[in-house]
Amino acid sequence: QAVSVLIQVLENADQEPMVRHEAGEALGAIGSAETVDILRKYSKDPVVEVAETCELALERIKWLQDPDHHKEKLSTNPYASVDPAPPTLLTDVPKLKEILLNDGASLFERYRAMFALRNLRTGDAVSVLSSALTCGGALFRHEVAFVLGQLQDETSVPYLRRSLEDASENEMVRHECAEALGAIGSDDCYQILNRYLTDDKRVVKESCEIAFDMCEY
Repeated sequence: QAVSVLIQVLENADQEPMVRHEAGEALGAIGSAETVDILRKYSKDPVVEVAETCELALERIKWLQDPDHHKEKLSTNPYASVDPAPPTLLTDVPKLKEILLNDGASLFERYRAMFALRNLRTGDAVSVLSSALTCGGALFRHEVAFVLGQLQDETSVPYLRRSLEDASENEMVRHECAEALGAIGSDDCYQILNRYLTDDKRVVKESCEIAFDMCEY
């Protein structure tokens, strides 16, 4: 039932790119084969973040349809989230870093490395993920910020702060950095978010308001 509504949102070019991205990602999470044609169509969308989201959704559905994917012994996701890509089977941090930061690798493989690093939940993994906040496209950086919010490690705060403070950064990325800071909820996060409660970008302003309330809570 949700699929038809999500497709309408994805098809609506007047919608904010972030909303269309969420619709495309949700279609990938549902993983229905009936959405392949529409996702393939919008993987050519002129809005890069929408196109890349649909590419990832297609790759996830392809992976789900592979009869051998059940044989992969994936690391446990401690956050119970439905991710845009499954974690890769690798656990070696330097190798995962190499894939994550490789602009020549497919976005799906980079995401797989990202979620494998998240699932490790080590200081080295957090450090690698934090360094990736300045790499790749906006969609990639926004997902890195989301993962750092899940990890809630205070060592990532300076990296999240820099991205939030960068007015030239894509608002999707700044939004996710604000939410991550709210999830971490330290005194530093509280002070950082307080400074952006009146940001010029509505989505950033509202994200900071919600994240600020999370810190207070």
